[in-house]
Amino acid sequence: MAFSAADIEALRGARHPDPFALLGAHRDADGQCRVRVYQPGATSLELLTPDTSRSLGVFIQQPEDFFEIDIDASLTDYRLRAHWRRGGDSSFDDPYRFPPLLSEHDLWLFGEGSLLRPQQLLGAEPCELQGVAGTRFAVWAPQAGAVSIVGNFNLWDERRHPMRRRHEAGIWEIFLPGVAPGALYKFALRDAAGRSLGQKSDPYARQAELRPATASIVAKLPELVAQSDQRRRANAIDAPISIYEVHAASWRRRKAPGGEPQPPFADWDELQRTLIPYVKDMGFTHIELLPITEHPLDASWGYQPTGLYAPTARHGDSAAFVRFVAACHDTGLGVIVDWVPAHFPSDAHGLARFDGTALYEYADLREGFHPDWNTLIYDFNRPQVRNFLFGSALHWLEAFGVDGLRVDAVASMLYRDYSRREGEWLPNVHGGRENLEAIAFLQRLNEVLGRERPAAITVAEESTAFPQVSRPTSAGGLGFHYKWNIGWMNDTLKYMGCEPVHRSHHHDELTFGLVYAFSEQFVLPISHDEVVHGKGSLLARMPGDRWQRFANLRAYLGFMFAHPGKKLLFMGCEFAQDREWNHAAELDWWLLDDPMHAGVQRLVRDLNDLMKATPAMHRRDFDAAGFEWIEWADRAQSVIAFLRHGAVGEPSIIAVCNFTPTIRDAYRLGVPASGIYRERLNTDSEHYGGSNVGTPFGECASEPVPCQGRAHSIVLRLPPLATVFLELRH
Repeated sequence: MAFSAADIEALRGARHPDPFALLGAHRDADGQCRVRVYQPGATSLELLTPDTSRSLGVFIQQPEDFFEIDIDASLTDYRLRAHWRRGGDSSFDDPYRFPPLLSEHDLWLFGEGSLLRPQQLLGAEPCELQGVAGTRFAVWAPQAGAVSIVGNFNLWDERRHPMRRRHEAGIWEIFLPGVAPGALYKFALRDAAGRSLGQKSDPYARQAELRPATASIVAKLPELVAQSDQRRRANAIDAPISIYEVHAASWRRRKAPGGEPQPPFADWDELQRTLIPYVKDMGFTHIELLPITEHPLDASWGYQPTGLYAPTARHGDSAAFVRFVAACHDTGLGVIVDWVPAHFPSDAHGLARFDGTALYEYADLREGFHPDWNTLIYDFNRPQVRNFLFGSALHWLEAFGVDGLRVDAVASMLYRDYSRREGEWLPNVHGGRENLEAIAFLQRLNEVLGRERPAAITVAEESTAFPQVSRPTSAGGLGFHYKWNIGWMNDTLKYMGCEPVHRSHHHDELTFGLVYAFSEQFVLPISHDEVVHGKGSLLARMPGDRWQRFANLRAYLGFMFAHPGKKLLFMGCEFAQDREWNHAAELDWWLLDDPMHAGVQRLVRDLNDLMKATPAMHRRDFDAAGFEWIEWADRAQSVIAFLRHGAVGEPSIIAVCNFTPTIRDAYRLGVPASGIYRERLNTDSEHYGGSNVGTPFGECASEPVPCQGRAHSIVLRLPPLATVFLELRH
């Protein structure tokens, strides 16, 4: 009998460790060439010529579903025809007649961790092999005892297509003729003892089903998107950068005929028609998308992804996202996507214990489990895991052409004791708390992206005082271009939450950010994290009656845009959304019928335009010589004033903030030169919903009266709860 009892049992149980050694065409020890086929559900099997026009013989049936036929040694190509117990017949190709698919060189590169684009090797790649169209499947599962590909092309039956193991790399592969883009698939894995690990989504899937379904979808890799000098200039440290942070699923929801929100969410083509013109009109320079990698749980907002290579099915396929990014670029907008290499969810269909072992995650829960989010932490020691993450980062930059990655939860990566009590974490090899391999990973990531995609940027969400986050790796830094200034955000929002009568006691919270403002290349983030989890909306965090709340918010936004650093504002904050953000509902766009909300929206638009048109407000964001205090110590009146300088020959601009509801008549302010100073913007303007208090006629002449260490000064009428921008008229 050709099939041993052990072979039969292993194949029927989808546990055979080496199906290609048995199935397909082989020369046996007796010198005879034979084709062996295991085809569950077949009553008989024929061998056909490649064009299926002629039968070359009928297989001898061994035990049920097992077939064998002797062939001529010169036969290299054939087809099969099965007659099925359920009725009918069909012709198909034999996946087990094809040779190994992946080159030894690629497998070696993958094993050592130097294959920067593993998505070209692993996953599902539609291709043609020996003139036959189909799909090449490959998955990394070194400790698995057996792996099968299952899908809607084989009844999700793991017995039908067990894969070939490439022992040298722990990769399993198979070419399935006839499987085309759009096919659904998963990997069915068995552990080393033959126990089922269930059906797993493809870690390298390029497309996935809409949740709650979890199958991967065969799709071609998008073509490489070329870089441009225009995008490089738009991302530069001396460029005006104002980022509109968007949760694509709740910016606007698609409406059913009855007016009720319905899935699917707005797709990329719809967002291209609605979101892009809005952001452009508002004067922002970049859109930042909360994670759009595939994720099973809406309430995670995308921060617990299971598919780091697949745009979420909530908004359409990869081609639609490519169109969206291209449309952004056509209007001059950059696109940044949030990217999550810190952790992943423990969903059974995902990466958790992928091959029956801790493959992608650290094995010890003291370093492999996040207590804050109940997620698992990538094992940054493992070269194949680093490959997986490097490839994902490059994929978003190259295949979709996005301008940058905002790397989430960097602080949690840097420290082994992050959110852990004593005894709940493991020190590094030197006994310290730093995660040395994660630090090395981030440095290498930024080096790779800087070399392969030099026009793109990376932004770190890092909430500690870890040094040199946005400094080059050659100088010992992490290599990010920008870092979120979470300290500035926390301090200033705490200050703004105080009643004005108490702000004099908290003045340092307003000014402290300038002590370290130039230690990193900072983005000032008013992000989604500030309008959730009971914090309320940005407007709701402002004290006072309704008028004062709006005035406080306008003054704060003015202060933010005047302050050194790039800007980021979460959607809804630009028109003073009144309620806390809800990921399951669209923004309250109806609020724009209220003049006060519309006024805040006009202010943000004008602040963006002023920032872009005024080099002093962006050119030297990270140069201490571009900032100069005029008044920082007037805590009694809660007033601050400072200068922003551009390059030589570019006009400077003065920002004056009054954080009390009291009008400051005859407020004398030192100025750098004699002349006439004019208002460029006043957040108390009636145009924005303010009381229209300001210096008469919007300008004033300097006087040779020394003040604040300067030879000349001006006298202003400072509006209540307002920020005023002044410029020397030439």
